[in-house]
Amino acid sequence: MDSAQWLPVVFLGLMGLAMLAYVVLDGYDLGVGIMLESATDEDKDTMVSSIGPFWDANETWLVLGIGVLLVAFPMAHGAILTALYLPVAVMLFGLILRGVAFDFRAKVNAHRKPLWNRLFCVGSILASFAQGLMLGLYITGLQYTAATLSFGVLTGLCLCAGYVLLGSTWILMKAEGRLQQQAVGWARRSLWVTALGIVAISAATPMVSERIFDKWFSLPNFFLLLPIPIATAVLFFAIDRALRRLPTRLAQGNEYGVWVPFACAVGIFLLAFYGLAYSLFPYLVVNRIDIWQAASSPESLMIILIGAAFVLPAIIGYTVFAYRVFWGKAQELTYY
Repeated sequence: MDSAQWLPVVFLGLMGLAMLAYVVLDGYDLGVGIMLESATDEDKDTMVSSIGPFWDANETWLVLGIGVLLVAFPMAHGAILTALYLPVAVMLFGLILRGVAFDFRAKVNAHRKPLWNRLFCVGSILASFAQGLMLGLYITGLQYTAATLSFGVLTGLCLCAGYVLLGSTWILMKAEGRLQQQAVGWARRSLWVTALGIVAISAATPMVSERIFDKWFSLPNFFLLLPIPIATAVLFFAIDRALRRLPTRLAQGNEYGVWVPFACAVGIFLLAFYGLAYSLFPYLVVNRIDIWQAASSPESLMIILIGAAFVLPAIIGYTVFAYRVFWGKAQELTYY
């Protein structure tokens, strides 16, 4: 096969992997940030401690994904980032605010610490909502109308809830005692708002394009793809069932199955990402720019691929190593 045909597919896969890893990994620590103001001062330190070793590395995946879009698909990068300039700026402001607040909350006098906790929470909300807004606008073809903006606001709110679901189930694994019980409540409140977001995106995407509608609802595709929404529904009900049982178990000191809600939440995001990727492929801008139109020259892509062959394993290796070293319950937060 001609390299001009398969190289764009390879880079689309790399970009998809990076964005999926970012949504799952940075998603839970954004969720922890969103919930921060709902916890006691002591529990705030435990929550920050649970994400401290990971959150900087988690954002590496966003840099990789945007970097691949820029160097491998410059035409699409220009079209997408131009259309989403304002929400991208809001997201970056939120991420910067998070980073500053994360460091300052540990270094300021005690009476100023609540301010930086609030700013960490605000930064997390801004970044999460902006990402959801961008998703909604992207799905609807980067058009700014009352309908698409309303849909973008809905996806923004629902993505915040999805991140809270990831973050609360992460805290459920990493914390102990009262904070665990509180995490169950956060997870239950965010669960069905997350489901609303997935249903809204699943309903809106086929309506955007007749091509996408046919990919899902023509025969035999409909029956071949039916396991995806069924599996998603099963995972939602599995989380709900686990969250109903866990408070009693935790009160008895029994943590059996405490990992189930987080694993199921990750599974939901994986299935949602797969469904969206299937719908959009091979377009980077819905029905306007496909991956072959947007791709750099094969010679450039081959050079970039060689670099990616070194960079990607290093990122994966560091990520795996960090999670292995710092796995287990979050320890008391200390600064030296």
